[in-house]
Amino acid sequence: MKVKPLGDRVLVKPTQESEEVKGGIVIPDTAKEKPQEGIVKAIGTGKLDDHGKVIPFNVKVGDKVLMPKYGGTEIKIDDVEHQIIREEDILGIIG
Repeated sequence: MKVKPLGDRVLVKPTQESEEVKGGIVIPDTAKEKPQEGIVKAIGTGKLDDHGKVIPFNVKVGDKVLMPKYGGTEIKIDDVEHQIIREEDILGIIG
């Protein structure tokens, strides 16, 4: 299935956190925090300004981004979790 976000929305695939911490302790799924990093998989058509001109995106497909813990819409694409969030909700691009 292909998903194309509309407007200023971005499709992000959250990155999976490691199952084990440095000390060798395995963290169960129930104790894990929601992922805050992800990879941009698709971008929308863009937001329009007051004059009808499209405002370009600051992120591009393939960027690793920092997302808020809660927000956006969670969807499954081919049994893989993704989030659709507004570009303005992205906190930053990771180096």
